[in-house]
Amino acid sequence: MKNERTLQLSLAIIRISSVLFFLVWSIGKMIAPELTQKVFATFYFSEISPVISCVLGVFQSLIALIFMVGLWKTFSYGLILGMHTTSVISTYQQLLNPYEPPNPLFWAGVPVLGALVALFMLRKRDRLLTLS
Repeated sequence: MKNERTLQLSLAIIRISSVLFFLVWSIGKMIAPELTQKVFATFYFSEISPVISCVLGVFQSLIALIFMVGLWKTFSYGLILGMHTTSVISTYQQLLNPYEPPNPLFWAGVPVLGALVALFMLRKRDRLLTLS
């Protein structure tokens, strides 16, 4: 029984801390769209308007909140995992050259990716502080 409580608490910590991580980025798309435009130009090789940045921010914030409360786990956990995987893959050049500043900072996304993979794999067991 104690192991199950420990697992539940661990999964909730991963989920909630991941939501905080994502909300920083999604809210940033709404309050500083010019930074998002630079990120898209640099890492996704595309131009976006401030309106598209805000729409993406709203969409990602909604997904993060659905994820936070544990609804539609396969969909919401999978979408969060997919968004972050895309983000990590888009920085592969920085990851392959980790010792040139500021590239070590890009490595912070790698353990988050690992935690999200584990959380996705254990999504049916993640029940603490969820609506499901």
